[in-house]
Amino acid sequence: MKPAHPTDRSYWRALFGVLVLALTAFTSAHATDIRHSKREPIDIKLPVGTERIVVFGHEVRVGLPPKIANPDVLRVQSTGGAVYLKAKKPFDTQRVQIQDMTTGQILLFDLSGVKHASDETVKVEIDPDQTSKGQASGGADQGSTSQAQYKPVPPDAFPGGSRYQGAPIPVALVRHAAQALYSPQRIVAGSRRIHRIAVAHGGISGLLPAYPVAAKPLAAWREAPYTVTAIEITNRDPNRRFQLDPRNLAGAFYAASFMHDTVGPAGALIDTTTLFAVTKNGGLSDALTPPAGDRATEADDAD
Repeated sequence: MKPAHPTDRSYWRALFGVLVLALTAFTSAHATDIRHSKREPIDIKLPVGTERIVVFGHEVRVGLPPKIANPDVLRVQSTGGAVYLKAKKPFDTQRVQIQDMTTGQILLFDLSGVKHASDETVKVEIDPDQTSKGQASGGADQGSTSQAQYKPVPPDAFPGGSRYQGAPIPVALVRHAAQALYSPQRIVAGSRRIHRIAVAHGGISGLLPAYPVAAKPLAAWREAPYTVTAIEITNRDPNRRFQLDPRNLAGAFYAASFMHDTVGPAGALIDTTTLFAVTKNGGLSDALTPPAGDRATEADDAD
């Protein structure tokens, strides 16, 4: 048998090496950690300094506890049915709530920041029976608050009046507003249906009467019949931090969401957050009570 020429052996070794590298890259690119929701908190470790993606396949809303509700500790972005998490520094296990915006179901996650954790994508699969049971029994022993959390989004909140035409309009508006304000412009998803509209930038008094905070509109967008207004919320108390609850908003709002549900004491780096307030059949001024014209002249909250 004729021995292989040294050049031939080098060629095949090089080709084999390329194939191994390609296969490794392909496997890594498609590696997915599948987690099944079984009514128990899902533990996810985040590699410090590297983004990790958690895929749900539908729009969700993230609620962070005070210890990690700080962009210097954890960066969180939610869009297109996926949550992008990047731990900026190590942190101990924290309980995080993530809500399905279609069904209202809340899932619990235990997040921690670890230096050498895996960065592979996590895909969360929810048992359909679990979802239906959660909706059916949501008010049996948990009170009216849980009933509200598990209330499905009505069909008229979807484009064309059908839940199969994409995300609910209020969800799409909040996502667009958050991206327009805080994401690089190259990743802001444009929409022919969403239009930016003018908004008065004067201070608003009494928007959150339970908290000593200042409120100032930043910008607004509309997709008929809904409008979302981004409102800057700043703590004016130098001695206390507050966990904000949208149910304490004074006004006729269709939906509302805080970028961070906690603000630190006045003067701290985390003393400010953004409220995304959604109204229907009118803008912010129509939702406020008493009329926004009276409130806009009050400058106390604009300092």
